[in-house]
Amino acid sequence: MKIMFSSDSILGFFFISLICIGLMGNLVLFTLYIDTFLTQSCLKKPIDVIFIHLTLVNVLTILFKLIPDVMPSFGERYFLDDVGCKTTLYIYRVTRGLSICTTAFLSVFQAITINPVNSKWAWLRSKLSMCIYPSFLFCWVINLLIYIHIIETVRARNNFTTAGLGYYAVYCQTEQLEHHYSMAFLNVMVIRDLLFVVLMMWSSIYMVTLLYKHRQRAQHLHSLSLSPQSSPEIKATHTILLLVGCFVFFHCLNNFIAFYFLYLPKKKPEMERITGIISSCYPSLCPFVLMKNKMSQLTSFLSRVTITCSQRTFSR
Repeated sequence: MKIMFSSDSILGFFFISLICIGLMGNLVLFTLYIDTFLTQSCLKKPIDVIFIHLTLVNVLTILFKLIPDVMPSFGERYFLDDVGCKTTLYIYRVTRGLSICTTAFLSVFQAITINPVNSKWAWLRSKLSMCIYPSFLFCWVINLLIYIHIIETVRARNNFTTAGLGYYAVYCQTEQLEHHYSMAFLNVMVIRDLLFVVLMMWSSIYMVTLLYKHRQRAQHLHSLSLSPQSSPEIKATHTILLLVGCFVFFHCLNNFIAFYFLYLPKKKPEMERITGIISSCYPSLCPFVLMKNKMSQLTSFLSRVTITCSQRTFSR
């Protein structure tokens, strides 16, 4: 007896796998940072707060993007009403905007952290920890305001052969917008994205320059103690550079496909699914990039959990 699966079902199982991988990675990373704050306070750093914020944003992005995309794959196309559609899309868009803001802030934060003492930016290092929460507040307010129009213009989708200019997801769509209103919204999004991507690229180039100079000095002095691999800050910088590279790649690819899809005369369902997969790749892969430098802590945490569970078992 052969069991046949439709392409929608296969895609649905792929979405479920991506949800499980993304949630597992982000929750494990979140647990490690919380464990550092609670049990190893001497090891905590100001940058850990940014990592915690990024993992929470990733979890919300995965939940409010992939779960609504999973349901239509199993035949539940009309499971969201207008209120559910507005809420889901609004939270997803806000958290996606927070993702670019947090990643850019993380990159700038690390660039200033590894600055030489005699650098002209060195004076900012002492003020970094005071900037974290105001920066979070700024990012939240900006993104909440940018996407406020979703509450007015988005409605549940009841026609799956739609056409015309506008945003269309598997489960909802925008009303037909006037051209000047649509262009104003796109301009705001493009300006925000360009601003934070430029910040990422500037800080990344700056960090690469510092790493290159550090390596040149290490080779000149022939000292193993000055090797880039020996410094935790240098290892963290490598990780953040890799994270920024992943973000820029997936963000640019997703935006290219989204803009192409936006102006298609007739909307194609397969394009909707592709944008959903690409937009979820970064929040799903992000924790595994960051965990590269947390493996020893993860091993220690699992050992402590195992010992605690064993002690409770024997004490009964």
